[in-house]
Amino acid sequence: MASAALAVGGMAAIAKVVDETGGVETTESSSTGFPRFLIQDVQTKETANVNTMTANDYLTFNYPLDNEPNIIVKLGVAVTNGVGPDKDIIAYSDICQHLGCNPAYVHPGGAGPFCNPSYSAKVPAMYCCCHGSIYDLTNDATVIGGPAPRAVPRVMLEVDSNGDIYAIGMTPPTIYGHGPAGSDDVSYDLQGGTPVA
Repeated sequence: MASAALAVGGMAAIAKVVDETGGVETTESSSTGFPRFLIQDVQTKETANVNTMTANDYLTFNYPLDNEPNIIVKLGVAVTNGVGPDKDIIAYSDICQHLGCNPAYVHPGGAGPFCNPSYSAKVPAMYCCCHGSIYDLTNDATVIGGPAPRAVPRVMLEVDSNGDIYAIGMTPPTIYGHGPAGSDDVSYDLQGGTPVA
């Protein structure tokens, strides 16, 4: 129980801070078990950088394990825990909390997902084609449609002085398939694969 309390305590959010020396912008503190990982797209190897991402631009990356897909997206609208000059860059697990499928990013004015091209997003969202779960990315990935029982975990981000974006941890609940469903003990997220390096 003490370990769980420390893990949750270590994940507690702190105010966004920019180092006085121009160092690092971070949205919260992370427990020491999670790696600090420079976010790069799994296909293109493009590095996530606050200076080059444009509205509705997204990258996919694996974190905290090398088999765990995530998405980082510039929403074009400021959000709680967003990083970058516009506070609109956010990252989430790309594993649906319903049955573990991979949702797709959709945004207002953009095309609907391949499984439902007539879907018109009202907010930047993740849409899961398996069973129609929809997550509102402007509201901490709250479920706004479909059978998913809870939000997907958010990837905690840090920005260095060059604008490069790093993953530094995960927020509760646990990633789908890790530990008890919906657990606040994010140490489970580090089990079942190889940590990214």
